[in-house]
Amino acid sequence: MSVNRFIFLFSRVPHRICTKSLRSTNALVGYRCGRFGFITFKEPLSGFVSFQRSVSSSRPPDTSLFVPLTIKSDVGSDGDVGAELTQPLDKSELLKILNKFYKRKEMQKLASDHGLDARLFHQAFISFRKYVLENSNLSADLHIILNDLCCGAGHIDDLYPYFMRHAKQIFPMLDCMDDLRKISDLRVPANWYPEARAIQRKVIFHAGPTNSGKTHHAILRYLAAKSAVYCGPLKLLAHEIFEKSNNAGVPCDLVTGEERTFVDAEGRQADHVACTIEMCSVTTPYEVAVIDEIQMIRDLSRGWAWTRALLGLCAEEIHVCGEPAAVNFVRELMYTTGEEVEVRNYKRLTPFSILDQAVESLDNLRPGDCIVCFSKNDIYSISRQIEIRGLECAVIYGSLPPGTKLSQAKKFNDPQDPCKILVATDAIGMGLNLSIKRIIFNSLVKPSMNEKGEKQMDTISTSQALQIAGRAGRFSSIFKEGEVTTMHREDLPILKEILSRTVEVIETAGLHPTADQIEMFAYHLPDATLSNLIDIFVSLSQVDGLYFVCNIDDFKFLADMIQHIPLNLRSRYVFCTAPINKKQPFVCTSFLKFARQFSRDEPLTFDWVSNLSQLCLYQNILHTDLCLKSYRFMDMFPDANRVREIQQELDSIIQMGVRNITRLIRATETSAPSMTDPVPNQKRLAQSPISFRKIRRLPKAQDIIEEGEPLDRSLGSRLVQEGLLTPDLLRQLQMEWSKVHQDEERGVKLVAGTLNDKTKGRKKKK
Repeated sequence: MSVNRFIFLFSRVPHRICTKSLRSTNALVGYRCGRFGFITFKEPLSGFVSFQRSVSSSRPPDTSLFVPLTIKSDVGSDGDVGAELTQPLDKSELLKILNKFYKRKEMQKLASDHGLDARLFHQAFISFRKYVLENSNLSADLHIILNDLCCGAGHIDDLYPYFMRHAKQIFPMLDCMDDLRKISDLRVPANWYPEARAIQRKVIFHAGPTNSGKTHHAILRYLAAKSAVYCGPLKLLAHEIFEKSNNAGVPCDLVTGEERTFVDAEGRQADHVACTIEMCSVTTPYEVAVIDEIQMIRDLSRGWAWTRALLGLCAEEIHVCGEPAAVNFVRELMYTTGEEVEVRNYKRLTPFSILDQAVESLDNLRPGDCIVCFSKNDIYSISRQIEIRGLECAVIYGSLPPGTKLSQAKKFNDPQDPCKILVATDAIGMGLNLSIKRIIFNSLVKPSMNEKGEKQMDTISTSQALQIAGRAGRFSSIFKEGEVTTMHREDLPILKEILSRTVEVIETAGLHPTADQIEMFAYHLPDATLSNLIDIFVSLSQVDGLYFVCNIDDFKFLADMIQHIPLNLRSRYVFCTAPINKKQPFVCTSFLKFARQFSRDEPLTFDWVSNLSQLCLYQNILHTDLCLKSYRFMDMFPDANRVREIQQELDSIIQMGVRNITRLIRATETSAPSMTDPVPNQKRLAQSPISFRKIRRLPKAQDIIEEGEPLDRSLGSRLVQEGLLTPDLLRQLQMEWSKVHQDEERGVKLVAGTLNDKTKGRKKKK
C-alpha cells in the first residue's frame, strides 16, 4: 500500500475522532490491508493526522537536544499473531529491505516535512532497525507488511507509517511540537503577571550616575509608604535598607536567598520588606516598590529577576533606580503594559577626577585607597604585599560570607581603625557605602560569560568602569572629591578612553522559564529529564527583539547532579535554584545529600547537617541549607534558627582566621626581598617565589593553601635550600601555624559546646 493511499484512508476518519488528545494512548487506528481484513494497532490518531501539518515556527528546533527513548515490544502473551497469519520473517532479507528504505530520498524528504531532520531520521532508523531485527514478536500489522515486502507483494514506501510511529515513540516531542512551541512562547512576558496587569501602576525612573542620590530619594518614598518592598542586587544592600528602615521606626523584614528575618517577635510579616531581587513576591500587593540597579536587567545570568520584578510587582508605585542608559528601554517595556514612565534625573553629588599618573607601586598608597581587582588570586597577593609594608587592609569580594563583608566594610570606614586601605573586587560597585578617596584599577580585564555560557576575558565596559570609579568620593564621607587611576602605567590611557565613551544603551532584558512552564513541558514529555526539558524549552522558545533567554548552565548542572534522585518536578526545580558553587566538590556532594535526604521524606535537622563535614566547609553548606529551608521546604528544615546561630558563630571564627592568616603571612615573608615594583597582574604573579593561593574560608594548619603545595618538610627544605627561608624562620613559621590551629580548635570547641548545651537544655524541657 502506498503512502498516498494510507493518507487518503485516514482522511476519511471522522473529525471528532481525529482530534483526540495527543496524550491518549488507547485510541485504536485501523485500515483495510489487502486480503487480511481490518487490522488494528495502538496509536493516537492525531499523530497520523499531524503528518499532513508542517511544523510552523520562526526557526527550526535544535534537534541535537532530542534524546531518544528506549522502547520495548508492546505485544502481549498471545503469541506472534503475525507469524501465525503469514510465516516467520527472514532476518537477512529484512535487513536488505530496511536499508533500502533508509536510502530512499523520498522517505527522507517526507520525514523531514514532518519534523525528522537528517539527524533524527538517522537515529530513528537505527532504533527502528534494531526494534525490527531484535524483537521476535512484532505487532501483527507490522509483521504482515514486512512479510509482504519480503515476498515482493508490497512497496517499500509502505513501511513509512510504521517507521513514523516508532519515531514518535522514541521522540515523543514530535507528536506535540505545536503545543510545546505555545508553552515556550516568551514573546509577551507581561501577560505572565495578571495581578500586576489588573492595576494601573505608576512607574517613576530615578536616573543618574553613581553617588547622585537617586536611590536615596526612592528610599524616602519607600519609608513614607504604608507598605513597600525594596528589591536590590546584593544581600548587603537589602540588609542596609533593612537596618535603615528599622532604625527610622518603620518595621521592616529581611528576605534574601539564605535568610528570612521577621521584626515581629511572633513571626507576623511587616508591611515593609527588603529583599534580594530574586526573592521578591509578584503576588503580594504593596503601595510602593523600589527596584535598584535596573541596568542589571541585561545581565546574561540574572537579568530575568529584574524583568520579573519590573513587569510583575503588584505595587501602585514602582520606583526604578539606575543608569540613564536604561530609561528608553524601560519606557519601551512599559508600553507593552500600557503604563507611562515618569523620569527624574539626578546629577552626581561629589565630583571625581581621573589622575594623570598611575600608582605604579604599593609604596605610593595613601589612606582611603581602594585597589580593585577582578581575580581572587590578585586580591590575596596584593593584600599580602600591603601587609608586608606594615599597612593594614580590608578585603571584600563576592563569595565572602555576608557577615565578614560587613565587618570588613565597617573596619575600613571606621575613622578610629588603623585599616585605611581596601582591596576589593567590582562587588563594591553595587551601592555599598564605603569611604573611598581614590579608586585604583589593578587591571582592566575581567572574566565574563558569553551567550553560550563560555568563560572569556574581556576589557571592562564603560558602564562597569563608571560604576566602580563612581565609588571614589562620597557625599556622606570625609572624602568630598574622588580620584580614579590605575596601578600600571600602560593601563591609564586605556581607562581614560573607556571612561570617555558613551554608555551603551540597554536594548534587551533577560527571561527564564518558570516552574509552571517546565511542568507543562513535562506533561507532554514525561520521560525527559529536567535538564533536557530546559534545553528543549530554550531551543523552542520564541522571544521578540526586547528579550533574550538567560544562561541556564548552573541550573542544568544541578539538575543533572540530582537527576537519579526520586523527586517530583517542582521540588527538583526548587533545588536547582539553590546558589551552589559547582567548583567546590564537597559542597556539591553535600547538596546531593540534602536532595537524597529530602527524597526520603526525612527532616534535615541541624544534627544531621553537622555530621556532613568538617567545620572548614560549614559556611557553604549552611548557606545551601538556609536557601532551601523556611520559605521553600519549611517542614523538612525544622532547625532554621539553630543554623543561623551557628552561621553567625562561624562568621566570627572566619574573621579571626583571616586576621591570623594576615599575621602569619607577614611573619613568613619578612625575609623576602622588598617589592617596590608595581603590583604585578595575575600573569606576573605566577612568577612570584612564594604563591599562597585561594585561602580557605575557615583555615586549618594543613588546609590553608588551596591549589598549591602544603607546608610539609619537602617545601620547607626547598625554601631553606633556595635561601628564601632561614631555619630559624622555618621554626617560627611552624610555631605560628601551631598557634593558629590551636586558636581555631578552641573556637570550634566553644561553638560545638554551646550548641550541645542548647540541645541538652531543649531535651530537658521536653
